[in-house]
Amino acid sequence: MKTRTGNYPLGVRRGGSPWQKDFDGWVAWAKESGLEVLDVGRDGDEIGPQVVAAGLRVGTIDMKVGKEMISPNASKRKDAVARNAEYITACAGLGELNYFLVMLPEDPGKSRKENFGYMVESFTELAPVLEQHKARIVIEGWPGPGALCCTPEGFRAFFRECSSAAMGINYDPSHLVRMQIDPLRFLKEFVNRVYHIHGKDTEILDENLYEYGNLQPATFAQNFRYGGLSWRYTIPGQGCTRWSAAFQILADAGYKGAVTVELEDHNFNGKEDTEKEGILLGVRFLAGC
Repeated sequence: MKTRTGNYPLGVRRGGSPWQKDFDGWVAWAKESGLEVLDVGRDGDEIGPQVVAAGLRVGTIDMKVGKEMISPNASKRKDAVARNAEYITACAGLGELNYFLVMLPEDPGKSRKENFGYMVESFTELAPVLEQHKARIVIEGWPGPGALCCTPEGFRAFFRECSSAAMGINYDPSHLVRMQIDPLRFLKEFVNRVYHIHGKDTEILDENLYEYGNLQPATFAQNFRYGGLSWRYTIPGQGCTRWSAAFQILADAGYKGAVTVELEDHNFNGKEDTEKEGILLGVRFLAGC
């Protein structure tokens, strides 16, 4: 199954629900459903070969060590670089891989500039190993506690300081929409650094935005699962992103990667049957874009 614009293979990011922990069953369901790509976790060296043996493509593998790469402790940073280098080498037989992570510091209480320096130092040291194995980092811009690469300012500064082509982006427009950053403008600026895409979106709830604003918690209302009060993550097709336009930007730039649905949607998460339904609805929508 592929997108209409760009002919990009479609798949899914593995979640943590019980049916997805049954690896063999998850792979079998993906194949039966016409999916072509699977994103896996920090066990890529163990299950990546099984994905390939099943005739599927590995979209991303989660980086083995994350926050320790941005630790104020120099010894921890050095150890994290070594562990990640060992992991990248162990997975090298799977081909040219994308390693997924969010740039979250170990201590978000430190100043952003200080943590930024630790990040640049660690990933500059890791870059030669990535380049040796034709592997790439794909950074997702989730705006978690102290996240350093989720806005144009952050990404631009990181790529300026750590210029290796092995440093790239996991384009997930849901986070940009949530932060009120134009996802198409972002894509146009950084398209040459986009090596993987998450099929996930965000719906802005105008009535709730009026009722609760976006700066204070509500007194009585409850946040959405996978969202706040005035926004929620959705499957593709139920949010704000213009996916066909995004795929055209990618096609014009020569993008060669894949698109995987990351299911975080309170309308579908929680039960095996509805999770499978949500994934396939998202994939089918993207196939028509």
